Amino acid sequence: MPKFVVEADGGSRGNPGPAGYGSVVLDPATGETLAERAEYIGVATNNVAEYKGLIAGLKAARELDPDAVVLVRMDSKLVVEQMSGRWKIKHPDMKPLAAEAAKVMPRAQVTYEWIPRERNKHADRLANEAMDAGKRGEQWEPANSSAALDASAARTLATPPPAGPVGDAAAGAAAVRAALASGGGTRTRAGTAAAARAGSAQAGAGTLFADPADLADEAAPAGSPAPASGPGTAAPTNTGAAPAAAPAGQGWGPDMGPPATFVLLRHGETALTPQKRFSGSGGSDPELSEAGRRQAAAVAESLAARGTIETVISSPLRRCRETAQAVADRLGLTVTVEEGLREVDFGAWEGLTFAEARERHPEDLQAWLDSPKAAPTGGGESFASATRRISATRDRLLAEHAGRTVLLVSHVTPVKILVRLALGAPPEALFRMELSAASLSAVAYYADGNASVRLLNDTSHLR
Repeated sequence: MPKFVVEADGGSRGNPGPAGYGSVVLDPATGETLAERAEYIGVATNNVAEYKGLIAGLKAARELDPDAVVLVRMDSKLVVEQMSGRWKIKHPDMKPLAAEAAKVMPRAQVTYEWIPRERNKHADRLANEAMDAGKRGEQWEPANSSAALDASAARTLATPPPAGPVGDAAAGAAAVRAALASGGGTRTRAGTAAAARAGSAQAGAGTLFADPADLADEAAPAGSPAPASGPGTAAPTNTGAAPAAAPAGQGWGPDMGPPATFVLLRHGETALTPQKRFSGSGGSDPELSEAGRRQAAAVAESLAARGTIETVISSPLRRCRETAQAVADRLGLTVTVEEGLREVDFGAWEGLTFAEARERHPEDLQAWLDSPKAAPTGGGESFASATRRISATRDRLLAEHAGRTVLLVSHVTPVKILVRLALGAPPEALFRMELSAASLSAVAYYADGNASVRLLNDTSHLR
């Protein structure tokens, strides 16, 4: 039995406002584009556009093979949860659309999965192309789309480009568009795959959408500038058209329910914190200092006064568990340990200052600064790997704690990565964040996959 992946999205610039949707059918084994759909639908809400994108994607999959098993992936938690039967459909505009989507293919053949917005770029780009066309008084045309090229480059993140000259990225985009134009809204497997590979190769080695790097938990001074060639430098971008801006008003659609809110607490001070030494998950696992215990008690009182925390989850490292236990004891809760919230392992640099690490391992340290894929000396964890781990942990915890307020007690790297991803900010934004010991941040994750961030980083009252 054939298997397809459908990725769908919709947007509204105003919510309600000018709206459009995009959807793509993919081969799950190869990632090749099998069909695309996009349409400007006039004035509508974000959620209506998302449902229409789902319907179009399912119909495209049915046209390819009505007996196929389909996995639908969307960054709209509202649509995913409602179509999975876990959330009730209350809004009158959603009920007929959900019913129409359910009739396209037999229920037993379709499953749904929520994905972060950054993993739904292909469908998002198609939706924005459709809205752009509508603004010009036109309808979306497959021949003018570069969404497949952009998505191909993103999906081939881990695959090195072929050896040889970089070439002309514009020619690669033209090849994709020429191949896609011949099939109308439905793309042929061989033509699309070949063109996408050509465009991806011609984009060259710089066309990598790497995960952000960050500095050590305690190693670098807060707010210190990024190295000229390191992760603080503006990330290389796809040489095709730039991704369209997020539609205005997303995150404010109807019938989304309460968000899942992660209150992010960095642990209190240890003896290594004032010395700004590398302190990850591969070192001595230090306990809280006297100052750190005072900070933990003070933040526990602050959170008790707010009265919103329902669950406490901690990194397995001692400094986090001690901080989390102080809060949990004050709130009358228990602490759940989550391995995915641990700090990165800094390998042979554990316990060293940044200057000491540079003196002892200059080449390794420079490589680490130059690329998030580089690991610290001695088999530490790269920041690219840490970002994948933390993103997976976030997604799992969101599924387990929908609509709840959860305290996550963690470290500098995990907290900054969660905030950076929620903001959709570029990697260099990490070097503009200061995260003091025992400081609080909060991210609210909404049902449509969007998020908002609140920072509370002044810990002078904790001293």
